[in-house]
Amino acid sequence: MKIAITGKGGVGKTTLSAVLARLYAKENRKVIAVDADPDANLSQALGLKEENIASIKPLAEMADLIEERTGAKPGSSGGIFKLNPKVDDIPESIGYKFDGITILMMGKPKGANSGCYCPENVLLKRLLKHLFTERKDVIIVDMEAGIEHMTRGTAEGVDAFIVVVEPGKRSIQTAFAVKDMAKGMGVDKVFVVINKARSELDIEFVKGELKDLDVLGVIGYHQSIVDADMAGNSPFLVSTEAVYEITKIKERLDALNVL
Repeated sequence: MKIAITGKGGVGKTTLSAVLARLYAKENRKVIAVDADPDANLSQALGLKEENIASIKPLAEMADLIEERTGAKPGSSGGIFKLNPKVDDIPESIGYKFDGITILMMGKPKGANSGCYCPENVLLKRLLKHLFTERKDVIIVDMEAGIEHMTRGTAEGVDAFIVVVEPGKRSIQTAFAVKDMAKGMGVDKVFVVINKARSELDIEFVKGELKDLDVLGVIGYHQSIVDADMAGNSPFLVSTEAVYEITKIKERLDALNVL
């Protein structure tokens, strides 16, 4: 199972990513959870304490590793460096192990938004491609808002994109944009999870706006999730309502046999 979870900022991608990872790990599946959002919160949502999170260094900031694997210093561009660096050992050697989950924090290269074809970008994209196409683990990637930074090469092994939306037109517009981009990358399985639904009216509104997009399930607006975030706790441990709802989403995902 290779899943990329995306959506507009603040819609709840990280909550869904974290609980899904915990549910698969609970089944004794080998899970790699990738925090690909520069505003990294996945480790906290999985249940790590602050001192443990502080010990996890983003890959984009591992200058020695980047230079070793690509042959060029981070931040450099225009020179000669390896376009297919070795990455297959990174999850085991660099990943943080926690409750059956290997956590990878990608970080953000300084030139990521400028189109820089730099060594750190090459390493991160090669790692994503390796995870999606060459691993037999459950891969769950908490994406940066949107998927513009992905390419056909990194997305070719994705089984499904899950777009998290909340009641609101801007969030729904993002879902259609993701579907169009995913189609251009050759990924035809794009699902939606409705989050922060306060009533049946919220759910009906979103489903009516989504048209032909496939809704995997609904997560309600729960104070327990808000409380978990404020306390730095994992929603998996304190929000029984969200865990129940995301378990149903997982069951539907499994039944769809997207592998």
